[in-house]
Amino acid sequence: MAALQHSKFCKGCWEQMHLPVPLRGVISAPFRAFGVRPSRMNPNTCTICELMFTKVMRARKITIDATIMFADLRGYTSLSQSRSPDAISGLLDAFYDECANAIWAHDGLLNKTIGDAVMAVFNFPLQRDDHARNALLAAREIQNNWRERRDSLAGTLGLTAGELGIGIGIHAGELSFGEFGQSHRDLTAIGNVVNKASRAQSVAEADQILVTEAVYQRARSDLQDSQPRTFQLKGFDTPTELYAA
Repeated sequence: MAALQHSKFCKGCWEQMHLPVPLRGVISAPFRAFGVRPSRMNPNTCTICELMFTKVMRARKITIDATIMFADLRGYTSLSQSRSPDAISGLLDAFYDECANAIWAHDGLLNKTIGDAVMAVFNFPLQRDDHARNALLAAREIQNNWRERRDSLAGTLGLTAGELGIGIGIHAGELSFGEFGQSHRDLTAIGNVVNKASRAQSVAEADQILVTEAVYQRARSDLQDSQPRTFQLKGFDTPTELYAA
C-alpha cells in the first residue's frame, strides 16, 4: 500500500483561519521553535488544531456533532499469551499503521490507541458535512487493506489469516470534546455516542463493520443493500439496530 501523502501546510489552520501554518520543511522551523508541529492524531493538522483554535482556548470542553469509530484487532489477548513480545509488537504496529493511514486519508483524528483497539473522531478539527460517510469509507479501507496485509503477518505468527480479523463499530451524534481530568489531562471525546460506537464494535464479527441508525441515515447511499439487525448492547436498556457495512 502506498504511504499516505502528508500535507506541507496544516489543513485545519487553513480551513478555519486561512492561516498557512507550515508543517514540514525549512519554513516550519520557526513554528516548531514555538511548539507548533504536526499533530500525532492527524499529521495533516497541527498542535494548534488540537486546541480547536480559539474555541477550546476559552472553554476546556465543547459540544460538537461528530462520528466515532472503534476498530479492534480480534484474538490479540490470546496471542499475547502465546507469542513473543517482539512478534506481538510487530502485529500491533501493522494494525495501528493501517488504521492511522485510513483515518487520516479521510480527514479523521486518531484520538486513542487502547491496547488492541483504536478510537477515531471525524469532524474535528477538520469539519466535514459528510463526516459519517468519511468514517464509513475509512472503516472499509481499513478492512480492505488489512485483508491484503494479514496473510504475511499470519504466516510469521504461525496462524491462518482468518485468525487476524478486525471488528469495527461506528456511531454519530452530539458529544463532548475537550480536556478531561485534573492531575492527568486527556484530550478526547466522551458521551453516549462514544459508548455506543464502542459497544457496536464489541458485537461486530471479525472482518465486519457495524454502524448505527444515525450513521445509516447520514451515509444511506453507501449502505443501500444493508438490512438492520437488533442487538442488546451492554449498558443500554433498549435494543439497538445495527447495519452491516
